[in-house]
Amino acid sequence: MHLHITSLNSGSNGNCYYIGNEQEAILVDAGISCRETERRMAKLGLSMSKVKAIFVSHEHSDHIKGIPVLAKKYQLPVYITPHTLRRSRFEEINFPVEEFYAQQPVTIGNLEIIGFPKLHDAIDPYSFIISYQGTKVGVFTDIGAPCEQLIHYFSQCHAAILEANYDEEMLANGYYPYHLKRRISGGKGHLSNRQALNLFTAYKPEYMSHLLLGHLSKNNNCPKLVDELFTKHAAGTKVVVASRYEETPVFRISSSDDISIEPAMPYVHVLTEKAGSRPKKGKAVIPDNQLQLF
Repeated sequence: MHLHITSLNSGSNGNCYYIGNEQEAILVDAGISCRETERRMAKLGLSMSKVKAIFVSHEHSDHIKGIPVLAKKYQLPVYITPHTLRRSRFEEINFPVEEFYAQQPVTIGNLEIIGFPKLHDAIDPYSFIISYQGTKVGVFTDIGAPCEQLIHYFSQCHAAILEANYDEEMLANGYYPYHLKRRISGGKGHLSNRQALNLFTAYKPEYMSHLLLGHLSKNNNCPKLVDELFTKHAAGTKVVVASRYEETPVFRISSSDDISIEPAMPYVHVLTEKAGSRPKKGKAVIPDNQLQLF
């Protein structure tokens, strides 16, 4: 059985990842606008009617700013920890809210989602494993350093969305102030290319068909560099660098031996929105210390 995955956007300007089967899907984070989420999904031939929930990794604005409008419009349950909900400071909560806890599976239709804690400078940050009839996809971004739980779950994945945020030399020689460089690389910030590559080469299962590399820094990394670095060590895994400006293709992930590395479906023309269908703008108050510069 297979899952469809895509990165709708990945970067400090907004993060949103789609994982689903033929019947239902979830979004991990919603850090781009409702309208842009709809537009990119329509371009890929994906229907919002299949999306049954949003899972929130942490409270930083590039992961939650699209939630108030998107969740309200479609009345999507937002799965979020109590600490993260308090820190998110949504101005209004006009959508269903569901709590989740570490290592406790959540069932959405035939999907099973497990959240587990990660190292990041947020109040209660989580990574996720999404499973469907033996096929497992991991979403691992905004991580300061690999921990035992990350290694445990990464080594089970048929596909993973993994952060490769910065090149260590570019960050060291760049214009960021010292305190920000320390925040990024200090163990609760982001994974460097080297850290992500070490995780990939040491713990990638033989059956991992796809690796989507995400959350690349605009100022301290280079997509071409990342692609070349990981492709050298891919050993049969399809390497895709997710963009901070557009969606990736949809990839079909399977636990069977017959695993396609082609997109699950071709691009289609963007669906035209009917006049007057644009949702009203929602408001979310984001504290200054949650704004992302990476």
